[in-house]
Amino acid sequence: MGDSSDSVSVDMETFSVAGKEHLVKTGRGSVSVVVFGDQDKPALITYPDLALNYMSCFQGVFFCPEAFSLLLHNFCIYHISPPGHEFLQLGAAVMSLDDPILSVDDLADQIAEVLDYFRLGKVMCMGVTAGAYILTLFALKYTQRVMGLILVSPLCKAPSWTEWLCNKVMTNLLYICGMCSLVKELLLLRYFSKQEVRGSVEVPESDVVQSCRRLLGERQSSNVLRLLEAINERPDITKGLRKLQCRSLIVVGENSPFHSEALHMTSKLDRRFSALVEVQACGSMVTEEQPDAMLIPLEYFLMGFGFYRPSQCNVSPRSPLSPTSISPELFSPESMGLKLKPIKTRFSGEV
Repeated sequence: MGDSSDSVSVDMETFSVAGKEHLVKTGRGSVSVVVFGDQDKPALITYPDLALNYMSCFQGVFFCPEAFSLLLHNFCIYHISPPGHEFLQLGAAVMSLDDPILSVDDLADQIAEVLDYFRLGKVMCMGVTAGAYILTLFALKYTQRVMGLILVSPLCKAPSWTEWLCNKVMTNLLYICGMCSLVKELLLLRYFSKQEVRGSVEVPESDVVQSCRRLLGERQSSNVLRLLEAINERPDITKGLRKLQCRSLIVVGENSPFHSEALHMTSKLDRRFSALVEVQACGSMVTEEQPDAMLIPLEYFLMGFGFYRPSQCNVSPRSPLSPTSISPELFSPESMGLKLKPIKTRFSGEV
């Protein structure tokens, strides 16, 4: 690892597994990385969507005991936050509007510097929407450093006119009003299905949405604005997708505003090495809205790399997988071209 003078480390007690937050200095500014697990294990890096950090984007899937045991058993997890979105224990400093705005290419290059700092070779990547785009761009630029991609409601094209206009409205509001209620509402509709955000008399707004709303209120509006401008200027990377040399798992909610883009991206990837999972009654942030829906696809995907659930872990009825019950054909690269059927994992509270 790099010299201790290049980073700040803070012990965290939020998770049952000890983690440390590092503020890593790069040639493009400092970036927060929270590390969980044994650093001798293969690395899994995560990158969140716009205005989020790992606590607000990935805690659902990592708080799911089965998914957490699967991932932590096989990987050391490095949660990378966009500049200015770091965990509050270190405090996100307000970035000056006079500072140069990092492009998406700069953000991808920044990831490479983080890997260099931790002396990481090939890594597994997991990103949500904007984070999925940045990790895909990283995989295109640094093909030899990516083992596989787990992309949740990903982007690959330049913004549509609808998205561009919505982002411009948010940019102006963030500049004039800060993180106001309208910006929060637009972001929540980006993350979650409309039913989840609006709620009703019978089914009130979920705890997940309420928690995300509170966390958005803690974001520095100028920092969010800078990342939003970078994402709104992103180029189309569709042509390069066929050149990706790693396996890819795409998970998208059927109610995500980026559902069609995820389907488009899947159609451009090499079908031998990619799989698509569409989750019913779910928005973009499957990791928070329906994290259980990711468990079985994750297990199948990771088995292709030789990763398994720990043997001492109790297997749930939702996860009837074990090394002895898997057909050998599932380990072949060709199996990754299958489109998995839409799944729904929301159960009634009544027995």
